[in-house]
Amino acid sequence: MKSMETRENIKNKLVELAKEGKLTCVEAHQLAESEGVSLVIIGEVAKDAGVKISDCQLGCFGKYKER
Repeated sequence: MKSMETRENIKNKLVELAKEGKLTCVEAHQLAESEGVSLVIIGEVAKDAGVKISDCQLGCFGKYKER
């Protein structure tokens, strides 16, 4: 489990990167890689920060379009 300081750092980066409260899936993957954390951490922090993951490629973030 990552420290609270690391999560806060990720949250700040998410908010900075997010445009209109949204971050693309590609950007989320890039952030996870650059921070050395799993997509689960990115997803949790994004949810806590109110940032939505958009244009999800594989459903990693639970974003499924309603039909």
